[in-house]
Amino acid sequence: MARAKVNLTVDRDVLDEARELDLNMSRLAENAIASAAKIERNRRWREENSEALDAYEQEVKENGLPLAEHRTF
Repeated sequence: MARAKVNLTVDRDVLDEARELDLNMSRLAENAIASAAKIERNRRWREENSEALDAYEQEVKENGLPLAEHRTF
């Protein structure tokens, strides 16, 4: 994965504490951004597919789960 330099503005107290604890702020920021992107991507997918999800939910309510008779649990 290629890395790119960016500038961030961080609260001074947060910065001081992270430095005091010898935390890798770049990795922490990268992980937080990746997590936020995943959450937003999932939210958008649910929004874009809400009609189909609602239709499937209604189908299950009316007819039960597909292949339910073959379940062993």
